[in-house]
Amino acid sequence: MTLLETIKSPSDLRGLDNAALEQLAADIRAFLITHVAATGGHLGPNLGVVELTLAVHRVFDSPRDSIVFDTGHQSYVHKLLTGRQDFSTLRQKGGLAGYPDRGESEHDIVESSHASSSLSWADGISRGYQMTGQHDRHTVAVIGDGALTGGMAWEAVNNIASDKNRKVVIVVNDNGRSYAPTVGGFANRLQELQASVQQGVDAMRTDRRYEQTMDKVKGLLQESGHLGQAVYRGLHGMKQGIKDVVVQQGIFEDLGMKYVGPVDGHDLDAMEQALSNAKNYGGPVIVHAITEKGHGYLPARLDENDQFHSVPVIDPSTGKPTATSSSRTWTHVFRDEIAAIADEREDIVGVTGAMLIPMGLQKMQLAHPDRVVDVGIAEQHALTMAAGMAFGGLHPVVGLYATFLNRGFDQLLMDVALHKAGVTVVLDRAGVTGPDGPSHHGIWDLALLQIIPGLHLAAPRDEATMVEELREAVAVNDAPTVVRYPKGTVGAPSPALERLPDGVDVLVRSGDPAQPGTAHRDVLIVSVGAMCSISQEVSERLAAHGVSSTVVDPRWVLPVASSVVDLAAQHRIVVVIEDGVRAGGIGSLIRQEMRSAGVDTALNEVGLPTEFLAHASRDQILEQTGLTAQRIAQNTLSSVLGTRVPYARPADEEKLRATQTSRMRRVDGA
Repeated sequence: MTLLETIKSPSDLRGLDNAALEQLAADIRAFLITHVAATGGHLGPNLGVVELTLAVHRVFDSPRDSIVFDTGHQSYVHKLLTGRQDFSTLRQKGGLAGYPDRGESEHDIVESSHASSSLSWADGISRGYQMTGQHDRHTVAVIGDGALTGGMAWEAVNNIASDKNRKVVIVVNDNGRSYAPTVGGFANRLQELQASVQQGVDAMRTDRRYEQTMDKVKGLLQESGHLGQAVYRGLHGMKQGIKDVVVQQGIFEDLGMKYVGPVDGHDLDAMEQALSNAKNYGGPVIVHAITEKGHGYLPARLDENDQFHSVPVIDPSTGKPTATSSSRTWTHVFRDEIAAIADEREDIVGVTGAMLIPMGLQKMQLAHPDRVVDVGIAEQHALTMAAGMAFGGLHPVVGLYATFLNRGFDQLLMDVALHKAGVTVVLDRAGVTGPDGPSHHGIWDLALLQIIPGLHLAAPRDEATMVEELREAVAVNDAPTVVRYPKGTVGAPSPALERLPDGVDVLVRSGDPAQPGTAHRDVLIVSVGAMCSISQEVSERLAAHGVSSTVVDPRWVLPVASSVVDLAAQHRIVVVIEDGVRAGGIGSLIRQEMRSAGVDTALNEVGLPTEFLAHASRDQILEQTGLTAQRIAQNTLSSVLGTRVPYARPADEEKLRATQTSRMRRVDGA
């Protein structure tokens, strides 16, 4: 039995001596390397916070003291120390989540894995404790992996610093990276701090007696008339000058926040001392810990791209993936095509939010280093900056994961769309993403974006349409354009039978018309983006039961093409298949456009429920939500037979004509 196996809760840590703690840290690293290698997951960030997390749990009393992890992928060590040591199904259906999860443990608080939010949580939790008289409870926020580049973090710091008695400790896990090296002025300032401070000075400054003495001296001098006030101003100025030379923590001090550090985040004694000083101070304190992503594992340390930020299944002895794939991913297609477009057009600029490599902008950056801007974890800023770039004569292409677009919705609406800015937003990981869980699924964008006036949204179905639609998107200079695509392999080409005049592709015409002598088929299937293969399989299954169908890919799903509405009038029922939430999705929008045109064909929206979907593989989630060809075909067949709502329009020609006549009368009467 390893020492780690004897740890069932944080209280088990407090009786361990230094030798035992060093052994425990080694056990944890060995455990992480072995188990995360077997399942995949966030390895590098967790190897970097072993001692830091041990120190936090030894100094503070979780769950009595609340510990909040920003960008919660750095919480694996926390899970191990709070009784969760079965990592055999990490990030798999029914297994341990890759982020904090309240359903797993009372020690977990914030489940969302979106960065830069932990300090707002800490502000709120500490206010709650203060206002309810729970003055013996502390709130600890562990923030790192570039999350301090997000503006929301500084909004929270501004508020936390305003109350000198709030028991908040902010632990800055400074590893100099998010996915890649952290960028920006704040990151540069942190690097300056790393070589500056002495621990003894910080121990003195976080002693309440120091503050009390300083307050008394200040009071006496300021009450001593003009001379005393002048002496105070002189001494205070000299004190600040000395501090800024010896202890360059001004960026925090100027906010009124006590600063401790930089501390070696891999020195357990130093971390415990710093955290103990911060805890005993009794007010808001920032503890600046310097850590190394991937610490203790050579393959991670040598990985220049992201130091094993997230890994697939790997060989733990080498760090190499156990399975390689030559399959082309959606990200690869974007990477190559945006680089080619940038070679052709000097006005094209790339913008990314701390995701240069994950988004595929590194190839463009290598060729045009002055035309790719990494703004850090700052999606709001990225979009408004892009609007400004467009005004300045450029065409920015903003690359985001679909789940992170939510954070910049107001800027896309009010800064980009309102000003008719020629900005292209490229959304990777749209739809169901799988093992990263509810806060990483990109299932909200279709519902959000359809309410933005003038916005054009493309959903490519294969590599050829991806290339085509990206080029069409960057050709628009008077409105925002969006191109969305899922995570993973592109898949086989899906050529069209015909392209209609407004750009809609007809992929399948299956079976005979519903009645001889008419052009009407039974089912119109509208396939959104990567749901193409499922849509075509649905058509095949319907044909096996004698039900005719047409499958179309709108290519540009926003705005709704007029030919989609025209085709809806020529079918008995419309089925829209999308990988976003059904509520307010593309199906809902097509229904509205049909009704506005007087087309009363039944329509069934097939999409995802408005739920937070737990982590599992993409196929497992599609299965549990009914987004499979078999289930969709069964339900559609029932609608055609009239045994399930929505009921398909009658196939009988006389009834069909009566329905059309009735509709025309209503339209004429209106």
